[in-house]
Amino acid sequence: MARSGYTCPMERIFVADAMLGRLARWLRVMGYDVEYHPRIGDDELMERSERTGRLVLTRDTLLVKRRRVRGNCFFVESDHFRDQLRQVVRAFDLDPFARFLTRCLECNVPLGVVERGEAEMQVPPYIFATQERFRRCPSCGRLFWGGTHRERMRVELEEILKE
Repeated sequence: MARSGYTCPMERIFVADAMLGRLARWLRVMGYDVEYHPRIGDDELMERSERTGRLVLTRDTLLVKRRRVRGNCFFVESDHFRDQLRQVVRAFDLDPFARFLTRCLECNVPLGVVERGEAEMQVPPYIFATQERFRRCPSCGRLFWGGTHRERMRVELEEILKE
């Protein structure tokens, strides 16, 4: 069912089914465009895939067997997100760090650069004093900077992918 050896274009975009929330989030951490709506059914998932050209990532064997989806569906084999992430990264030859933390993890929108002075009144004084670069999600307005969580996420991603 899985499409192994599949060559992926530089800007591969995905839509993940309800069973793959953690996978979707980690792909976003890596900077990949992944729609995830945990409450939509198979028909809407397929409609989104067809309308936007997204590849469906799924754990649903019945969905994979449907004729309408066969060519635009990738079956994720494991129940464990670490194995899922390794499978998808390898299958599509994704670079896990080329666009690391460049998307909003909630909205899936690319982050925009914020001038340092603009961030001053929006972050705690210590953060402003210790950080040089800030980014903002144009959709939800969240402000991001490279705190200690960034390095922890990088280390965790390295650990996941080397297993």
